[in-house]
Amino acid sequence: MKIGSVALVLNAHLPFVRQPDYPQFLEERWLFESLSECYLPLLRLFARLEADKIPWKLTMSLSPTLTAMLGDPLLQNRYIAWLSNQQELAVREMERLANDPEHLPLAQMYADLYRQNYEDFTVLHGRNILTAFNFYFKKGRLDLMTSAATHAFLPLYQSLPETVAAQIEAGVVSFRSLFGRSPTGFWLPQLGWYPGLEQMLSAYGLQYTVVTTRSALLGKPSPRYGSYAPVACENGFTCFVRDVESTNAVWSEDTGYPSDPVYREFYRDIGYDLPLDYIGPFIDLKQVRTFTGFKYWAITGHTDNKHLYRPEKAAAKVNEHAENFIYSRRRQLNKASAYMRKQALIVSPFDAELFGHWWYEGVMWLEAVFRNAKNAPDMSFITLAEAYRESGDCCRSVPEFGSWGEDGFAGVWLDKSNDWLYRHTFKLVERMTELADRFPDESGLRERVLNQAARETMLAQSADWPFLLRAGKSGSFARRQIEDAVTNFTRIYEMMCANTVGTEWVTRLEKRNNIFPLINYRVFRSKN
Repeated sequence: MKIGSVALVLNAHLPFVRQPDYPQFLEERWLFESLSECYLPLLRLFARLEADKIPWKLTMSLSPTLTAMLGDPLLQNRYIAWLSNQQELAVREMERLANDPEHLPLAQMYADLYRQNYEDFTVLHGRNILTAFNFYFKKGRLDLMTSAATHAFLPLYQSLPETVAAQIEAGVVSFRSLFGRSPTGFWLPQLGWYPGLEQMLSAYGLQYTVVTTRSALLGKPSPRYGSYAPVACENGFTCFVRDVESTNAVWSEDTGYPSDPVYREFYRDIGYDLPLDYIGPFIDLKQVRTFTGFKYWAITGHTDNKHLYRPEKAAAKVNEHAENFIYSRRRQLNKASAYMRKQALIVSPFDAELFGHWWYEGVMWLEAVFRNAKNAPDMSFITLAEAYRESGDCCRSVPEFGSWGEDGFAGVWLDKSNDWLYRHTFKLVERMTELADRFPDESGLRERVLNQAARETMLAQSADWPFLLRAGKSGSFARRQIEDAVTNFTRIYEMMCANTVGTEWVTRLEKRNNIFPLINYRVFRSKN
């Protein structure tokens, strides 16, 4: 007898880091590394499971900023150039390590990875991997969700319904233009939820999302089945609830699977170990050390004296952890189903980039989980779309405000390190609403200008910028992104107020920040 289901949910997101004004840009590597270590390996995993007729099911959110970059010819060409550079570094490493029988196989491992990525990206996927995700979406193996346009942390903008609507609408329109159908699921950036958001999401035809356990348990009324069943708001919008135990098993920094000593160490990289005159030609800024992706050491423990990475040991541990995950979820489902007297549901959401990028063995672990599922016939994997269709009559409850950030609220995105930015983003929304109200029927050049103002308004709102400011990593880049968006918007605002338009400047700006080609500035009109 079936005891329940598990829904694995991967949130694939990167901020908009396209910088055409520079021949190379350090932050564009975030996209290239995620492509190489996460997105392309995931697609190879899907193909292997399909070939072996493994009944896998997965839900993914592809953020609008990420899909815009994945479909951009400039970044596609730059990624190919970056892959060529990585392959050249692999050749140099194999030459350097030719007489080192322990390190040489690891250099060969990376040479094989970048060669395979180059072939897959240029030949198999024709430079655009979105078509491959769409293929599995149409097959029903993969459930794709959209998200807020620039991954804004929506609870902080709940007093500005115009911008919440703009973030949702641009996400929905972007998804529909890429995949030919309207999305049914919506990924909340940082799982940031507030009561009342369900009204806005339902207005755009969206049917379900994922909230944190704390948000759900503090909801009104408290949900009867905790995190093991979705809840429905008064208007019928469905909220699936993040399961703490299953996500901590993977994500906990201290006890999660990725912390095992035999797995590859992310932070030890030849970009910091080898002489700068050797590594310089293979990094974007020749005198600034950064990660290259070539990492030869295992986690080992809290020590600088690392053991050499052994892929065969890591592979054995991957299978052990996959079996443990299946065993633990079956135990959870058994207990929950017995109490509920019906099948329970475990929803396990993660950032997609954890798999393969931060946790090198993560994609292998996912594959082992799906393959080991045959030993658990009383448990199945399910997409959120399927779970929504099968949910029937859900308990009525409206989750409370919350997020999956530290302490469960908004402190990560609103503290002394980053609170200054909100007076600017709020002013942008206020002025954008003013422009939309004053000029509701523009066309031609003036409509283009107003649409660009809407883009700049949303680009300033990305939750990545306050996160980076607080973390102190790439903080100067985040600050510059905010300042550029505010400056660009202010210039447009002043042009519209003066009834003058700088055509050449606007055209250059459209080419640089070319996100959301179907945006309609009128979404910012007053909602009163």
